[in-house]
Amino acid sequence: MSGPNPMHFESVAVEYAAARPPYPASLWRDVMSTGLVAPGRRTLDLGAGSGQVTKVLLEHGMDVVAVEPGANLAAIIRQELPRAAVIQARAEDIELESESFDLVTAATAVHWMDLRIVLPTVHNSLRHGGRLLVWRNVFGDASAQVTPFRREMQRIIEGRKAPRAGKPDDAQANADAIAQTGLFTVERVIRYRWVVELTTDQVSALFGTFSDWTAAEVEEVASAADRLGGSVWEHYTSWLISAAPRRSQ
Repeated sequence: MSGPNPMHFESVAVEYAAARPPYPASLWRDVMSTGLVAPGRRTLDLGAGSGQVTKVLLEHGMDVVAVEPGANLAAIIRQELPRAAVIQARAEDIELESESFDLVTAATAVHWMDLRIVLPTVHNSLRHGGRLLVWRNVFGDASAQVTPFRREMQRIIEGRKAPRAGKPDDAQANADAIAQTGLFTVERVIRYRWVVELTTDQVSALFGTFSDWTAAEVEEVASAADRLGGSVWEHYTSWLISAAPRRSQ
């Protein structure tokens, strides 16, 4: 196994758009509580994927610039969300006008980015009172009771030759990485817990979009779900980081 591939999602763009679960309503309520999601305000959505976050922000009347490096994923956004302005590029490669956005979002994407390059650009682009919001869904809840499906999944992971590098699922590690640049003050780190029911087909589709799972592993985990009755419950966690740009006095 060669490790997670940041462009894996591009090769399964249609499946990615269909299989990934939405973010929990409680997380969205906290996003809305910032007061920055409102008609006429501008958002930069980094690593926009198939446009899940872009869609919600557009529905609330925002002007959204979606940044997505994958051509297939960018094409889905253009087709499904024609009101969005789409930039097909890595977050590291974009150029933005100073103080041009009220909100910058990065949902289940920031771990792919070089924050030493991205955060100075984001900092410069935010208007007074603007915020950077970073969030992520994490399959699995370490504090929840271990399900039979979780045991089967863990058995597959433990059979790998090399563990996954870094801590992309760790909220505090991501918050620390943002704060360590000296450009942002992390105001809040909020965590959420929820559960999801998945059929065998949904397990296959979902795990097929995970960048660190091989085709053989996906087939194995889907077979495990089938043996467990063809429908399994699994725990999710999510987290949200709110960061305010630091301004020189």
